[in-house]
Amino acid sequence: MEDIKLAIAKNITDLRRKSGMTQVQLAEKLNYSDKAISKWERGESIPDIIIIKQLADLFGVTVDYIITIEHAKSDKPPLPERHKVVNRAFITGMGILLVWLVATLVFVVLDLALSYSNILWLCYVYAVPVTMIVWLVFNSVWFARRRNFLIISLLMWTTLIAIHITLLAVDFNTWPIFLLGIPGQAIIFMWSRLRFKKKR
Repeated sequence: MEDIKLAIAKNITDLRRKSGMTQVQLAEKLNYSDKAISKWERGESIPDIIIIKQLADLFGVTVDYIITIEHAKSDKPPLPERHKVVNRAFITGMGILLVWLVATLVFVVLDLALSYSNILWLCYVYAVPVTMIVWLVFNSVWFARRRNFLIISLLMWTTLIAIHITLLAVDFNTWPIFLLGIPGQAIIFMWSRLRFKKKR
């Protein structure tokens, strides 16, 4: 039993480090506390079989790999997590660029249809908050969820700026609209400070 504990401890530590993750990041992915990860890596306790399976899937190895001390050379794991992170970053970037492609397409189509309009550039103004929405979706699915609070703040302020600029374009000054951002930002800040009990 001690051999299995030591094997699991060593393999989790090695896989986590090779994937460039901290204990805190791994804990977030598994919805566990970083103290639990630390105990596993020191061999003081072992994760249950469901978590071992999640770890195997996360690192692209088999359950057998995680509980075995000696590994054959052919068993040497790739670094799937690093590749996943890079691929996900590129997919997120493509999603954001797609927003700007659509904004440009709308600009061009409206310019051709209307032949002239002095407010067509608003397509690009509204592309900014839409970019924040796309970034928020991808970040919620693939990346550190703590960053969502920053993205939500940016989304709120860029939306207010877009509305303000739109109304300025039709000679209607609405600077008080930014006052909405103050309680909004306070709510986002307090929301970010909420703490939920993590599994041990």
